[in-house]
Amino acid sequence: MTVRFTKGHGTQNDFVLLADTRGDLDLTPEQVRLIADRRGGVGADGVIRLAPTAALARSGEDVADKVLADAPEAIWFMDYRNADGTVAEMCGNGVRVFAAFAESLGLVDLDGGDALVLGTRGGVKRVVKEPGGWYAVDMGPWYLPGGTDAAAAGTDALVRAAGWDAARPGLTVDLGNPHTVVALPRVEDLADLDLTVAPAVEPVPPHGTNVELVVPLGEEPAADGVGTVGRVRMRVHERGVGETRSCGTGACAAALAVRTWAVAGVDDPAAVPTTWFVEVPGGEVRVRLLDDGHVELAGPAELVFSGELDLT
Repeated sequence: MTVRFTKGHGTQNDFVLLADTRGDLDLTPEQVRLIADRRGGVGADGVIRLAPTAALARSGEDVADKVLADAPEAIWFMDYRNADGTVAEMCGNGVRVFAAFAESLGLVDLDGGDALVLGTRGGVKRVVKEPGGWYAVDMGPWYLPGGTDAAAAGTDALVRAAGWDAARPGLTVDLGNPHTVVALPRVEDLADLDLTVAPAVEPVPPHGTNVELVVPLGEEPAADGVGTVGRVRMRVHERGVGETRSCGTGACAAALAVRTWAVAGVDDPAAVPTTWFVEVPGGEVRVRLLDDGHVELAGPAELVFSGELDLT
């Protein structure tokens, strides 16, 4: 079986994208692993299939039925698979690259002011294009699984990474997929971190977790001169993939955790920034808390090349 593909990335979190506009491509885990293999395949952190939401609903994906009930205009679905072949709920960088891919297929005119509403296993997402070419995604609601107790304590998990003498406290954040965020005191500690082995998290997450290691870099004046923005540096180990150059939902989780810690330490939570720039090895993204309790992720998306791949 030969399939047409496009390779793309968002801050060097890279994906192979497949246009399945009729909804008849049934990818196996083995095929996903072949596509994502960096020696035997195209190579990527994940594989994204663009398919009709209605087709996924017919195939038994309950979340697709919910997507269509919540947003009938979400006619396209982002079927995302990790590099190891496992199915994943969402990918923030992947959503932006999906939007660029949909543009290239003529399915949406984001330069003309349209918005792309799409379905994911993490719910409905809405993408718009900003002046300058960044894609902004309403990532939907987020929450702390540990609730107010975790917010007050700043932690509800313990994380141990390779080379550490002791476990460090972490905070779990859910954005439709699971994250555990750990603060490090120095940029040097982040640079020296060994993420060739997945960090161990306690209690063990039932469905695994992405682990973000972050160094808060403080605040700076906003570009428009109104208020301040926060800045964070991050590395990430993604479940089912390993360390990646970037993680969109991970950047959101990092910013939300750092802001939670900052709010706990001040008398006036309103003084803590609601916009954060997250520096990752592959570049920079912007995370913004929205008034409706949602979180927005903005950043670049690039399509690199296209070709054909034999999956037999």
